[in-house]
Amino acid sequence: MDSGTTDAAEAAGDEDGWEVDPEDEIAPVVEMAGNQMRAWREGAGLRAADFGARIGYGEDLVRKVERGARIPRPEYLDKADAVLGAGGKISALKKDLTEARYPKKIRKLAKLEAQAVELLSYGSHGLHGTLQTEQYARALIAMRQPAYPHEEVERGVAARLARHAIFGRSPAPTLSFVLEEVTLKRPLGGRLVLRQQLERLLEVGELRSVSIQVMPTGTEEHAGVDGSIQVLKFPDGSAVGRSEGAYSGRPVSDPKQLRILELRYGMIRSQALKPRESMDYIRDLLGVT
Repeated sequence: MDSGTTDAAEAAGDEDGWEVDPEDEIAPVVEMAGNQMRAWREGAGLRAADFGARIGYGEDLVRKVERGARIPRPEYLDKADAVLGAGGKISALKKDLTEARYPKKIRKLAKLEAQAVELLSYGSHGLHGTLQTEQYARALIAMRQPAYPHEEVERGVAARLARHAIFGRSPAPTLSFVLEEVTLKRPLGGRLVLRQQLERLLEVGELRSVSIQVMPTGTEEHAGVDGSIQVLKFPDGSAVGRSEGAYSGRPVSDPKQLRILELRYGMIRSQALKPRESMDYIRDLLGVT
C-alpha cells in the first residue's frame, strides 16, 4: 500500500484505524500504546516518515497512532512489530486496542455478557446482537438515520462480531432468544443477507446451551406488546434486566423488578413456538428465501 492510498483511506476514516474520543475511558490505554510504539521506533533510529514507508502507511497516520489519537488496525501492529524487531511485544497490544475500537456502551455490554451464566432476550423488532452475521449487522447499522459515518458503522460491526464469543465460552451460559416472525421475513440488506442470517440462526440453534423460539405474527395473545426484554444473570446470583416498556427503559437490578421482567419473558416463551418447531419454521423459510 503506497502512502497516497493510505492517506486517502485515512481521510475516509475506514482502512487505517479509528479515531479516539479524548473523553473516553479507554483513551489512556490507546495513548500508552502509542507511547510504546514511538519508543520502539525511536530506539530503532527511524523517523516517522521512514517507518511509515517501511510498514506501508503515511507519516501522518504514524504520528496520530503514536500520540494516541488513532487506534491502529491489527495489521498495522503486526507490521510495526516485524519492522522494529519487537519480538511480539507490539503485536501483543492487539487485544487491548481491539477492545478500544468498540463504542463505550458496547464494551460494557460485552463485559456483562462475558460474565453472565444466563441470558434471556426477546426482540420486538430485531435480532439480538450476538445472533447477527457480519453482513446483517452492517446492513442494520448502515441504514440508521441520521446516517452514521463509515468509520462508526465498521466499529459497530466489529463490536457485534466480538460478542459472538459468548457461544464459545466454557462452561457455556444458558442462552434463550425469542424472535418475531416478521423479523425473520424482512429482507434487510437483501435476500442473500437474510438467507445467510437464517442459516446462522440454525447453526446457533443447534447448540445445546441455546434456545431459539419464534413468535408467530398471527398470535392472539402476546405478553411482549410493551417491547423488548433482556435479562442477564451472573454467577453470584445477581442479575440486571431492561425492557422498553418498563421502568422508563432503564436497566434494573432490584429483585422485585427483575421478577416482573422474568414473568413477562416466561409468558412470551409460552406463547411462542417451541424451540424444535421454531427450527423447523426457519428451515421452511430458507426453502423459499
